[in-house]
Amino acid sequence: MKTYKGGGHWAVNRWENFVHFSKYPYPSATHGNRFVVNYTNDIGADAYAKYEEIGSAPIGTTSAKASFVVDAKGQASLGPLFIMEKMTRGFNAATADWRYAMVMPGGQTVGLTGGAGSDAMTFCHDCHTGAEDADYLFFLPEEVRAR
Repeated sequence: MKTYKGGGHWAVNRWENFVHFSKYPYPSATHGNRFVVNYTNDIGADAYAKYEEIGSAPIGTTSAKASFVVDAKGQASLGPLFIMEKMTRGFNAATADWRYAMVMPGGQTVGLTGGAGSDAMTFCHDCHTGAEDADYLFFLPEEVRAR
C-alpha cells in the first residue's frame, strides 16, 4: 500500500481495507499479462459479489487491482494499481460514468479520467466496453473468487 501513496487518488490510501475478492493473484491479459488481485470498497462489495449478475454498480463503487509481474528468474516486481470508480450520473457519458485511474509504484499517477493524463485512460474504457452487460466490469475467473 505504501508503494502507491502520493498517487493523487483517494483510493491509494484505502484500497487495502476494501473487501478482497480473489483467493490468490491471477494472470490478467487485459492488464498487461500482470498478476492482479481484486478489491472493492464497502459501497460496491455486495453488488460486486454478484459478479456477472451485478446489474448496475451503485454510485461510489470503487474497485482496485494491485498488480505485479514475475520475471524468468522468479523475481516479482510491483506493477500499477488500477482503479475504477462509479461516479454520479452525468460525470462522463463516454465512460458510462466510470472514472479510471492508474497509479504506478512510487506514487506517480499515469492518468485519471476527466483529470490529468485523461487521454492515457481511454484504453481502459475501450477495453471495458466489452462488458457493457455487466456495467462495464470484468470479473475474475470463478476458481479465483473468494466469495
